[in-house]
Amino acid sequence: MTTHQFRSGPASPAHSTELASTTPDRAGRRRPGGGDGWLFLSEALRTFRLTGAVAPSGVELVNALTVPTTSRPDRPLSVLEVGAGTGAVTRRLVRVLRAGDRLHVVEPNPRFAQRLRTDEELARRGAGLGLRLSTCRVQDLPGCGPPAAGEAGEGGRDGDPPGAAAAAAAAAAAAAERYDVIVSGLPFTNFEPVEVRRILDLYLRLLVPGGELTYFGYLGTSAARLLTSGPRQTARHRAVVRLLCGFEEEYGLGSRVVWRNVPPARAHLLRSPGAGRPGRTTASADGPAGGVAVSAR
Repeated sequence: MTTHQFRSGPASPAHSTELASTTPDRAGRRRPGGGDGWLFLSEALRTFRLTGAVAPSGVELVNALTVPTTSRPDRPLSVLEVGAGTGAVTRRLVRVLRAGDRLHVVEPNPRFAQRLRTDEELARRGAGLGLRLSTCRVQDLPGCGPPAAGEAGEGGRDGDPPGAAAAAAAAAAAAAERYDVIVSGLPFTNFEPVEVRRILDLYLRLLVPGGELTYFGYLGTSAARLLTSGPRQTARHRAVVRLLCGFEEEYGLGSRVVWRNVPPARAHLLRSPGAGRPGRTTASADGPAGGVAVSAR
């Protein structure tokens, strides 16, 4: 598992950090997001349990998931995105976030992670952010291994390999890192209940008091599981749904059904225990995000 800084500029011979789109448009320019649908579908067919969808999230679902970043405290914001896929939510986040904010993207699929590293928009807009990508599971935080090739620093104690001091410092910083907002794209109903519980508990530990979490689930999955799976998988799915409902009852602020998505989905907004987030201002990097309010229960 590796962590990379998103930044534009000349590439190192040992490790390329320049982000560039890989799909040209009709004029020969590079298009951010080009070819994402095919990449997403191919990964869904290959690893559906971890991908959990057949297409990237649509605009309305993306807006619903990023609601907490459009009403924000009057200080730099720290955001964690888990399960970024091909970057539909990530690109929205870098449009809304401001210089001085931090965005940590965690994506365990190496093919999706490579797509993110070659995204032109993330490189351009992320230059003013503390934007980084960790290719690992969120359960493996804090710390996602040593610096990548070409990012190693000076050696630390006598006998330490080059980059050991930088790796230790990065791990220590990650251990202390907390987030104002977590946006989760993980397909919870594909996991075992005990795994979902561990991830939800981890989210609560990673959030600052009063921090906010968004995630989503597709509509009709219980009926689909009943028709397509055996008794064990149906029981597992129902157990995860009950667990999520309990979590939402305890911490939920509301939810919103997004019909114009493939397939339709419900986005959930939750808040961790503790103080609220005073002194909020409305983000205006891209203008107001119309139609993204999450309805109260």
